[in-house]
Amino acid sequence: MHKDMEKQLQGYGLTTAQILYRLPDHPTILQTYVWQDYDLAPDFPEMRGFLKFWQEKLDGPLHSVRYVHRKLISATEWRALKGEFILH
Repeated sequence: MHKDMEKQLQGYGLTTAQILYRLPDHPTILQTYVWQDYDLAPDFPEMRGFLKFWQEKLDGPLHSVRYVHRKLISATEWRALKGEFILH
């Protein structure tokens, strides 16, 4: 099974974060970075780990973080199929 599908079946959803940070040489200018990965709501361990790495290792101080989270698979989306259509 594909790793991403396995994570989705374990309850992970797709999390996208828009990170605004200040440029190290020009702190009055904001730059945008978009981060995306599979993560578990509501604690978001993957995103928190990435933000911790950012604060410890990168020079651009964080200004703000906006994020959205969506489970791609839910229990209501699975159903048994009784037939199959094959097209060329």
